[in-house]
Amino acid sequence: MKSVKIFISVMFLAVCSIALVRAQQKPVLDVPYVPTRQAVVDGMLKLANVKKGDVLYDLGCGDGRIVVTAARDYGATGMGFDIDPDRIAEAKANAVSAGVSDKVKFVQANLFETDLSKATVITLYLLPDVNMKLRPKILALKPGTRIVSHAFDMGDWKPDRTEMIEGATVHYWTVPNRK
Repeated sequence: MKSVKIFISVMFLAVCSIALVRAQQKPVLDVPYVPTRQAVVDGMLKLANVKKGDVLYDLGCGDGRIVVTAARDYGATGMGFDIDPDRIAEAKANAVSAGVSDKVKFVQANLFETDLSKATVITLYLLPDVNMKLRPKILALKPGTRIVSHAFDMGDWKPDRTEMIEGATVHYWTVPNRK
């Protein structure tokens, strides 16, 4: 009987250890994954005046649809960043499916530690507190960099334009010259 109790205790500890290791491997998400509808993606890219030669970075890229659309329909190159490895795998598969894997790259990364300096356009669909944390980093970018946010603003940094696209709010800013 004592050996059965020891066995059960050892098995319980093993299962708890495995669960703890798995929980530590899964990244903590600041934002839940909610895909942007394709009509809104199209409107965001149009509002940002995306064109061939642009380098688009999508922060919290999810399944990659914004970066893929920018490459496929506008000839831009781009990178998508997401902390969730499942979304990155999905985005890479979508790029292959769309025939643009030579124009885009998807990287599992923490947005707050990512170099954004090569972007000419940044798209995001993040929560207000995440936008606010990113705002100083965005405002430090090269003047003229275009920023488009689905749904959420940047506090007291007023957008250059705000549009409604099929019921969705989209904000647009241009990084200003530093004084």
